[in-house]
Amino acid sequence: MKKNCYILCVFFGMLCIPQVNYAQVDFNNKPDDDLGIVEDQFQELFFEALKQKGIENYDKAAEALLKCIEIDKSSAVLYFELGKNYMKLKNFGAAEDALKEAVNKAPDNEWYLDELYGYYVSQNNLNKALKTVKQLVEYHPDYKEDLATLYVQMEKYDDALEILDELDASFGISAARDVLRNRIYKATGRTKEQIENLESRVDKNPKNESNYLALIYRYSEQGQKEKAFETAQELLKIKPNSQVVHLALYKFYLDKNNTDEAIKSMKIVVQSNDIKPDAKLKVLSDFVNFVKLHPKYEDDLLEATALLDGTTDANTLVDLGMYYLNKGDKQNALKYFQEALKLDGDNFTILKNILLLHIDLKQFDVAKTKSEAAIEKYPAQPLCYLLHGVALNELQKPKDAIIALEAGLDWIVDDTKIEADFYNELAKAYEVLNNTAKAKTFRDKANALKS
Repeated sequence: MKKNCYILCVFFGMLCIPQVNYAQVDFNNKPDDDLGIVEDQFQELFFEALKQKGIENYDKAAEALLKCIEIDKSSAVLYFELGKNYMKLKNFGAAEDALKEAVNKAPDNEWYLDELYGYYVSQNNLNKALKTVKQLVEYHPDYKEDLATLYVQMEKYDDALEILDELDASFGISAARDVLRNRIYKATGRTKEQIENLESRVDKNPKNESNYLALIYRYSEQGQKEKAFETAQELLKIKPNSQVVHLALYKFYLDKNNTDEAIKSMKIVVQSNDIKPDAKLKVLSDFVNFVKLHPKYEDDLLEATALLDGTTDANTLVDLGMYYLNKGDKQNALKYFQEALKLDGDNFTILKNILLLHIDLKQFDVAKTKSEAAIEKYPAQPLCYLLHGVALNELQKPKDAIIALEAGLDWIVDDTKIEADFYNELAKAYEVLNNTAKAKTFRDKANALKS
């Protein structure tokens, strides 16, 4: 909705307030009637209303305005201000009556119509909002977008598209209008019409990159991959320095097993200043999965990762960590998981992977410290106690290990595997303490759970 700040509106409205003709008045003489008193009283009440509204005393502002109306009901601005105060007081019926009266008294005043339109929108009274915005369109074409939006809300899609076409023809393509247009196409299933509209845009303006990109996306969405690929290649011919087009070309090349070209496109994407970080990361994550199946391209993955120059997110780092973990490269896996945890510090799964890797890499001092911190943060997670106990056992601190492990047992719920691991670690601790009886007891418990 087109809303305008109208600081001068009230001032102009004052022109509607009754004025005394001061020409040829002898100010040394006292008035012989009460017009001056009425005028003073009127202005005093009006400015009191503005003051009370300014300090958010809307009820007192409304009272002052009603007293003004008792003195002179001809001024439209009084009803306009009264309607706004009633809106603040959520007295919606009275607000509508006051605003309608303001419009009746000044039907050509855009501000009054706009306020009434805003009222109808706030009350979801679409029919009355539609009627009012049609009046506003006469004053400013911006209201046509409101008109199109209302048509969409009322499911009058053909009317909405007609308005959008008019606006596009007059003012050029708008991203905001395209959002509305795409809502219509989605609601009506008119994908063919949507694509035809984009094809027409490309024909009319063949040097506009965004039209090509939108068409590529819609072709891909509809499974017309060859048309999407052809359109991407056409864009590259017209604009050989385009970087954004490689977001599409990268995937097309992969699908066509043209790996060398795919890698070139991927590297252009990750180095581009024109492409948003999340889009770059999506391409990189996709390439991680590709390299899992084709390990010979690992050097290209490492290069692409380096090219990102710190632009990354937790999910992509986790993907990289899992890639190296599956390869058995635990050091690199640990590095990427640690970077991921910096970005997503409350992700327990990432923390778990880090703790397990410290144990696997025999970094027991680090594992002890980090698992202790994990217990403080996640006191109900038995795995933290288990890994803390494992680290303490490896550091030859069996008594501390027993304390940690026994505390963790209380948090196990219906998980026989982890319970067996606890018993095995307790058995190890008691063996170090030469308490063979207890060690055997816990070994037997572990074996019983495994059988």
